[in-house]
Amino acid sequence: TMGLVNNFTSVIRRVLGRTFYPVLEQPIGFGSAFEGWNASKEEIVYRVLVPLTPPLGHIFYLEYHGDRHRLNRNFRILVGLECRCPREQQGGHALCFRHHPDVIRRLTGQPNLLDTLCTGSYLDVHKTVRWFCALVRASWRRLPQSRSWDLTVLPSKRSCNLRLTNGQESFQVRILFGVQRRNSDIFVSSRTHGVHTPRTVWPETYTVAETRFFRHMASQAPQDSSHLKCLQLLTGVLVHKEFSTHAIKTVVMRLLHTLPTSHWHSKYFLLQLSDILEQLRLSLEEKRLDHFIVGNQSLPQEIRLPPDIETARPLNLFHRLAQDPAAHSQAMQAYCDL
Repeated sequence: TMGLVNNFTSVIRRVLGRTFYPVLEQPIGFGSAFEGWNASKEEIVYRVLVPLTPPLGHIFYLEYHGDRHRLNRNFRILVGLECRCPREQQGGHALCFRHHPDVIRRLTGQPNLLDTLCTGSYLDVHKTVRWFCALVRASWRRLPQSRSWDLTVLPSKRSCNLRLTNGQESFQVRILFGVQRRNSDIFVSSRTHGVHTPRTVWPETYTVAETRFFRHMASQAPQDSSHLKCLQLLTGVLVHKEFSTHAIKTVVMRLLHTLPTSHWHSKYFLLQLSDILEQLRLSLEEKRLDHFIVGNQSLPQEIRLPPDIETARPLNLFHRLAQDPAAHSQAMQAYCDL
């Protein structure tokens, strides 16, 4: 999967070399398929984030959109034109993107980013996805994978969804786009947030940091560790229950972070399941399950967080249960059934 997406981005970078479209950075695989577990028995979906950086003469500014203290905050990406004048000639005679955009457009024959993928001054998710999907279709025959696989680009407004088939097997690749926050593992991305996410809204995502945590644990845990089997089993059983997959994943991450790595040896499999379920029960009774990334100041050193995420007050994933007694009763009953 990563070979496929890397090939796409390499070909597209060459095509875009002298344009003012966003620069495609190294793709990052994230989510359950890259963490080593998958709850669904259906076709596997590999999720990949392609970071975007501004082209020459442009700057990205991240603006909060809505409540900046909530979980999964929303941002907008303001696109500005960079002043490249010498300091003593600000607004003077040297050509720059800010002061002479029409002249640069005429000299290069290329529109700037504000003219192509923006709505107003903000980077537009829908336009970005359409632009990339068109490049994928045009580039497919240049890739070595095209000799063995058939490609279908599935309709989507906020991601580039690809299905690859070769007559015997198939899989999906969901490519999202994002802008990195302060050289960290936190991104604002094109993912959907709610039923109707405005086209210029880019929700914050913590999934890259979570995937890096699982990779760190893979290097620390015993070779036959069964923590991923526990996660796969429980998330598969809990489908359509009162618990989200992310809640179960959070419980497992918290135990992985606190228990000795030797505890996860496969011979302790039943004990591991028991520990996870007991931690879930305690969290349900307390109506509190803290987000694993936000406000966690004891993460492994290689996981990088922006200061406002690292020092934030921990966010309660069970906030709804604390506010809604009926929902809490249903969750407790679902736990008893489990």
